[in-house]
Amino acid sequence: MLVQNNVVLLKFFLHISKKEQAERFQERLDIPHKRWKFSSGDLETRKRWGEYQKAYQDMLNHTSHEAARWHLVPSDRNWYRNYLITQTVVRALENLKMKWPQPKEDLSKIKIV
Repeated sequence: MLVQNNVVLLKFFLHISKKEQAERFQERLDIPHKRWKFSSGDLETRKRWGEYQKAYQDMLNHTSHEAARWHLVPSDRNWYRNYLITQTVVRALENLKMKWPQPKEDLSKIKIV
């Protein structure tokens, strides 16, 4: 319905590797100002990594279509994640071919004194 009403949908799935997740969890334990991010529940969830990957794959396959597809973004490196997302947003904006609206009156003869 949104696409039929000319809404541009950009859906991003940010994926990190299991190795990167482990490093981020360890940082949360080692660096005091990051400890607030840590939850012991994350470790239980991590034990089911394979199940979650399968569930994500199923979700992506069932909720992606040509008019509103998912953009899978490798996110182990934040700078690269940001680059890919920015590139996708810029491309979507350029594809809109937007132009500044024309003024309602001729402004060429107006002089500011």
